[in-house]
Amino acid sequence: MEFGLVAQTNPPARDVIELAKRAEDAGFTYFWTFDSAVLWQEPFVIYSQILSSTTTIKVGPMVTNPLTRDWTVTASLFATLNEMFGPRTICGIGRGDSAVRFTGGKPASLDVLAQCIGVIKNLAVGREVTLRGETFDIPWVKDGALDVWMAAYGPKALAVAGQTSDGLIMQLADPFIVNWAVETVTQARLEAQRDASDFSVCVAAPAYVGTDLAHQRDQCRWFGGMVGNHVADIVGRYGDNPQIVPEALTEYIKGRRGYDYHHHGKVGNPDTEFVPDDVIDRFCILGPVENHRDRLSELKELGTTQFSLYLMHDNPEGTIDAYAKDVIGKI
Repeated sequence: MEFGLVAQTNPPARDVIELAKRAEDAGFTYFWTFDSAVLWQEPFVIYSQILSSTTTIKVGPMVTNPLTRDWTVTASLFATLNEMFGPRTICGIGRGDSAVRFTGGKPASLDVLAQCIGVIKNLAVGREVTLRGETFDIPWVKDGALDVWMAAYGPKALAVAGQTSDGLIMQLADPFIVNWAVETVTQARLEAQRDASDFSVCVAAPAYVGTDLAHQRDQCRWFGGMVGNHVADIVGRYGDNPQIVPEALTEYIKGRRGYDYHHHGKVGNPDTEFVPDDVIDRFCILGPVENHRDRLSELKELGTTQFSLYLMHDNPEGTIDAYAKDVIGKI
């Protein structure tokens, strides 16, 4: 199993670059960032500095979206970085949450997202696309490389991920839900006559190594609220029918009353008080390092190929050190 870190591009940018360097030194092979260019600094500018300051780690957004940049610009950004530093970028993409909702927009439809994935992927690797009635390629891209992984929760989104992308990003670490998602996306991929053996599954969730579970839960409760934004969309589309979406994913948002993106991804978010402790324990990986190894081993058995840690809590350095010493290379 590979490991990544997920960071916010808070100023100063040099601290984000230093974190990426530390991640590489600790054995992490991926460094992801949020992509909400109003809430945080523009990530692609920072990626160029990370890539110039490291040698092997891959960088990319978790996640970008089809709405805040023209698709050709996004493809060119990835292709340019790869030309400069080698094939060390990855595109995580979804319908759009904080990046579009904070400025009054709405997430993209799945049809638009599927089209966007195809355009970005094909242009970045040097193939022609047809867009807005014109057929073209990026003429300076030759034999390019880019994986596009799609973030998804609901059954239709999971199907689109299987049909169109190179991998799934599942932003929670509940083995039951991950198993359901992997089965759903694999079935869709096979029905689309695409090879399922080369499909990646990235589980991304807060990880906190320590012994004070009550404190760790309070530090990571924000994550249940962030996931709840997507779950609310799913319930709005499908209702709470457990035959369509597992209750393990939808039940907990019944106490949700709204969400203020000014607190997005932050410890102490007041809009996450509805998140119960058992959800935090399922969605995140907490406790001593043995808990982490056990959960990660279970997730690996279910098809997870990468675990990426959100470190928005008060002990990121201790967790990085614990993973470098006791987890990475041992799962």
